[in-house]
Amino acid sequence: VQLQASGGGLVQPGGSLRLSCAASGRTFTNWLMGWFRQAPGKEREFVGSITWNLGTTAYADSMKGRATISRDRTKNTVYLHMNSLTPEDTATYYCATRSTAATIYKYWGQGTQVTVSS
Repeated sequence: VQLQASGGGLVQPGGSLRLSCAASGRTFTNWLMGWFRQAPGKEREFVGSITWNLGTTAYADSMKGRATISRDRTKNTVYLHMNSLTPEDTATYYCATRSTAATIYKYWGQGTQVTVSS
């Protein structure tokens, strides 16, 4: 399984950004994709997730109302759209995937850097 995250970059405070995660290597029926982030000196934290089958989403409290996760099953790609970004959102963002029956994310992407700064 390979996960390729992309779309990071420099964005001004208050701006928005869409990250993509292209998945390959297996059929993702009954799996879900999660987004995580890790800022320098901080622990990795959960951002949100989406199930491949039904598109059911879940978000961290810090991202509710500012993040939208969607997926394109024809492209095996998941998107994380974020708006109203602040410098506190600066981090490396990772996508990861696991079976819906599991608790541990089994496969991880390489991460994409998001920097929010004026």
